[in-house]
Amino acid sequence: MPSLPSTLTLADDDLADDLISVRDCLRWATSEFHAHRVHFGHGTDSAWDEAVALVLGALHLPWDVDPAVLDARLVRQERSRIVALVRSRIETRRPLPYLLGEAFFAGLPFEVDERVLIPRSPTAELIEQGFEAWFSEAPPARVLDLCTGSGCIGIATAIHLPTCEVDLVDISLEALEVAKANIVRHDVGRRVRAVASDLFEGVAGQHYDLIVSNPPYVDSRDLAAMPAEYRHEPDLALGAGHDGLDIVRRILREARTYLNDGGVLIVEVGNSQAHLESAFPAVPFLWLEFERGGEGVFALTAEELDAYAEHFAVDPA
Repeated sequence: MPSLPSTLTLADDDLADDLISVRDCLRWATSEFHAHRVHFGHGTDSAWDEAVALVLGALHLPWDVDPAVLDARLVRQERSRIVALVRSRIETRRPLPYLLGEAFFAGLPFEVDERVLIPRSPTAELIEQGFEAWFSEAPPARVLDLCTGSGCIGIATAIHLPTCEVDLVDISLEALEVAKANIVRHDVGRRVRAVASDLFEGVAGQHYDLIVSNPPYVDSRDLAAMPAEYRHEPDLALGAGHDGLDIVRRILREARTYLNDGGVLIVEVGNSQAHLESAFPAVPFLWLEFERGGEGVFALTAEELDAYAEHFAVDPA
């Protein structure tokens, strides 16, 4: 990490004296993020958006706050907190959601810390649409969120589809503690449960209309080249072998046993899309498109899993 300039060695009180309004804090934070080449990718994609997220988060203000607040004068405690967060973001490279303890997904807030991956999957769009491309007549009755992490996919699905039951599955007991906290936060405990399981092992005998997964899928080359921000996230939630497909191959082999006839499997593989297509050239993966950006998410129906079962049965290991 490059050495920090003198502006970051000023006492918090000195900076707090100069940053009076919300607008002042936004301008200063944006400049600092540019100057120190902070990497974005955990909910924002620019220095300005990161500054907005940090300042509003620090002030406990909503994303859609009235712009008139920009000229509001801040009290010293608020200014000091913003300065401390900006300094920490630059010096430690911790992603902003970890600093704030919260991330938004599908329009909903979720508790997050270093025990879980920060929510950023494009599947949020599918959830907001009720997975209507596959369930236009009736919503799925039972949903499995595989490799759930914070529980954001499954919990958001339960909220947007208030009649469905959802199982959240993860091998990490620490991640499930976060997921359980989010179940309580959103008061969905009557329809959502967290299950400790190595993929499907803990839900033996269960069947689902929809299985959604954002599993580990980063290949070894990309994992080694990731910016410092990503190294704060759990390795278990990121890396998956030399081509990023160790977990995805297992999902493809085993999912059909737990998927009802007419059901759908949706899996995010991100940059490992090319590896997957190379590994299974005969399989017609449906690659989904998203209005807000994002790629590397495929869908396969139960019938397609049946038709190409022999391809998935081969274990390259």
